[in-house]
Amino acid sequence: MKRIAVLGSTGSIGTQTLEIVRQNRDLQVTALAAGSNVERMEEQIREFCPLIAAMWSEEACMDLRARVADTGVRICCGMEGLLEIAVMEEMDVLVTAIVGMIGIKPTIAAIESGKAIALANKETLVTAGHIIMPLAAKHKVPILPVDSEHSAIFQSMNGENKKRVSKILLTASGGPFRGRTKEELGAMKVEDALKHPNWAMGRKITIDSATMVNKGLEVMEAKWLFGVDLEQIEVVVHPQSVIHSMVEYEDGAVMAQLGMPDMKLPIAYALFYPDRRPMDGKKLDFFALGHMTFEKPDLETFTGLKLAFEAARAGGSMPTVYNAANERAVSLFLERKIGFLQIPELIGACMGQHKVIEHPNVEEILRTEQEAYEYIRRVVN
Repeated sequence: MKRIAVLGSTGSIGTQTLEIVRQNRDLQVTALAAGSNVERMEEQIREFCPLIAAMWSEEACMDLRARVADTGVRICCGMEGLLEIAVMEEMDVLVTAIVGMIGIKPTIAAIESGKAIALANKETLVTAGHIIMPLAAKHKVPILPVDSEHSAIFQSMNGENKKRVSKILLTASGGPFRGRTKEELGAMKVEDALKHPNWAMGRKITIDSATMVNKGLEVMEAKWLFGVDLEQIEVVVHPQSVIHSMVEYEDGAVMAQLGMPDMKLPIAYALFYPDRRPMDGKKLDFFALGHMTFEKPDLETFTGLKLAFEAARAGGSMPTVYNAANERAVSLFLERKIGFLQIPELIGACMGQHKVIEHPNVEEILRTEQEAYEYIRRVVN
């Protein structure tokens, strides 16, 4: 029996993780955590009977505690709740599907407690990769990627000599606006940006895909996760989303992982690694697919991706600024307070005024995040 805890259980990755639990009786959910969706959390508690459940806000916590008083499940709140889950004895794998930099401290605590990490929280490595990866190596804790692209790279490196990696080819669908001009992007509304052609994801990550900021975050994440130089990572636009990423080796061989665009595949691979389990759903049909195409990313139109490479080169605290500025800008766009093209504009402006901290600790990372939020607030107001 493998015991898992899911941070972000009511979101897209969290709910798909629980779908996999339903299909595999040797998985047991011992803890759940979410932000504010009390109704869904109550449903999950009654179905999966965890020992602990946590909500981010005190109000949501009190509401949930009253709703599930008959279950015996202990309800905790905020960061204290996340940290309690991260180190609990009755857990083997921590699924970090929570959104934002609040995932950093629980991930560190879990690593220090010797728990395996199924990583779906990009911010953890984007902003604190210089802390997380050495710590995981010290405690001999596996970091198992849940993102489809990073899972594909991980699988393509399995059994290979990682010192012989020449290049990582990180694929991107191009999002709903692939091929559009900058002028056309200026007219795009929230509804347009949420129409992803291939993937069913949460609202924030879908907007990130439309701006290609998501691919920029994945570039920074891949750098830390696989221990490669930034110059060894190349983004390839692949509209069919069948090849989830590739690895080129020094001899010219290219290993790729292919499959239908279904997030349950990389989630299950992380949960059962090194094993594979049968999965329901449509399988890849090459005859129906017919062809696959590849393009270079348009960095002049999708400046969010260009800024990501600049943030990664600057290093230190700059990736935190990039991530935090994007987070707040996307929120403002979803609230219809700014236009689509203002998202990368605000990221660039926030990066431009930041003085880099070379090797930030966790508190400096979180302080930099707040400073970026405050800068965006002042600029937009």
